[in-house]
Amino acid sequence: MITSVQKTARTQSGVTPYSGAWTEKEVTHLLRRTMFGATKKDVDYFKNKTMSDAVDELLSPSSTNPSPPVNNYNNARITDPDIALGDTWVNGPTNGALNNARMNSLRAWWVGEMIHQDRSILEKITLFWHNHFATEMQVYRDPIFGYRYQQLLRENSLGDFKSLVRAITIDSAMLVYLNGYVNTKNAPDENYARELQELFTLGKGADSQYTEGDVQQAAKILTGWRINRTTGVSYFNPNLHDASDKTFSAFFGNKVIKGQSGAAGENELDELIDMIFDEEEVAKFICRRLYMWFIYYEIDATAETNVITPLADTFRNNNYQIKPVLEELFKSEHFFDAVNRGCMVKSPTDFFVGLMRKLDVEFPDSSKVADQYYFWLLVHQICSQQQQAVGDPPSVAGWQAYYQAPQFHEIWINSDTLPKRNQISDVMIAVGVRRGAERLVVDAIQVAEMFDKPGDAKALVQDLIDYMYTLDVSTDQKDHMESFLTSGLSASYWTKAWDDYKADPGNDTLKNIVNLRLVTLMKYVMNLAEFQLS
Repeated sequence: MITSVQKTARTQSGVTPYSGAWTEKEVTHLLRRTMFGATKKDVDYFKNKTMSDAVDELLSPSSTNPSPPVNNYNNARITDPDIALGDTWVNGPTNGALNNARMNSLRAWWVGEMIHQDRSILEKITLFWHNHFATEMQVYRDPIFGYRYQQLLRENSLGDFKSLVRAITIDSAMLVYLNGYVNTKNAPDENYARELQELFTLGKGADSQYTEGDVQQAAKILTGWRINRTTGVSYFNPNLHDASDKTFSAFFGNKVIKGQSGAAGENELDELIDMIFDEEEVAKFICRRLYMWFIYYEIDATAETNVITPLADTFRNNNYQIKPVLEELFKSEHFFDAVNRGCMVKSPTDFFVGLMRKLDVEFPDSSKVADQYYFWLLVHQICSQQQQAVGDPPSVAGWQAYYQAPQFHEIWINSDTLPKRNQISDVMIAVGVRRGAERLVVDAIQVAEMFDKPGDAKALVQDLIDYMYTLDVSTDQKDHMESFLTSGLSASYWTKAWDDYKADPGNDTLKNIVNLRLVTLMKYVMNLAEFQLS
């Protein structure tokens, strides 16, 4: 179930435009939900704009077509005979022997796009649609299909949802993943027809009353789609299409979609989608999905009335354009309501990609492509070990945290994953990870220098708390944090240590004194529960 009705409303706020304070806290909340990590540079940039202008810019990506992934895999054991190191493979000839290497290239590249994202929602909303229209690389096993699939999501992420549904229906990765490419008039396959209604458009709520017969009729409409294995492009084969009339249930007004033979059979797909989108539940279902991703994982009766219903009206009134819905949501009182801040557990991708971005970890540039992709893939593998493998959700339903009641996002944190989160952040802040001469590590001194008064222990601790946490902590906690800098002595101890280092930054002894204390402080900050929340 996507909704859960609770007796007590979390808040009465709705989609009335927000008119409250626009401070660093509000900016940070907006960026944490729309990007992976709210970096200092991004916060400083957006706090000089109005709230409305900030939302408008976040919803206006500079491009939805980044440079494609490249060959990062040529080495002493693997040689691509067609694509040179550093050149893209997405337009080159297929090579089954290199499928695994290219799929890892795609996985790494996708994470790299998240780490180096521009100031927009593009990466976050693309991952949202990947979870919604879930496919698994390890099932369709074609890197070209994977690249085109994620590009389809990117290019349509803020546009026409109805067009996106049609396009994803005949996307090569989806056709393989849900057996659409073997769906014929003699052996109709109901897999995609079921998920089209249950997971992609109508959902399983009380007001979604499609029937098993509707699934069967939709499967007949979807017969005949195939994939050209040379080009990787899907096409319609009328000889495999069921040209009989298809009659749907009372939920769809007993609609009859007339069977069409020949090339005209392809038009039945448009009639099917038109019929589904005539149901108001489509708009409500998608607005609930967006709410659970960007606001909170449960929707009570008040939120359903005050937020979901008006958002769904906006969705329908704008012909299923996604951007107007997000604009209304992110500019609303409800979005900035205090109860909706710090209430979500960070997903592994939010946690680790956000960590790299917030602490300004430097990755090798494209001149060292093998090292660059190695570290991007390392981040991907860390997220995978934490149960969120980008490119390979566990099922067509996506990641459990976005649908599995009653835990929802709490699924991300357990006795196995939490210690590993802490271990990885400890390693990154202390010694980092090496590959040859390259090293991925958090520069603790550089992080401290982001703030106005790094030599003031109290100010630095408060700045770190404001930067790393959504919620404040107790005075006792702050005093304990300060002790990591002052060694339990007066505040002047840290000030002198910092000033001495700044006066002679080439002195390794002075540098080690301040670095050790900063590393210990930052480890502690990242190990507290508050750091797990967004």
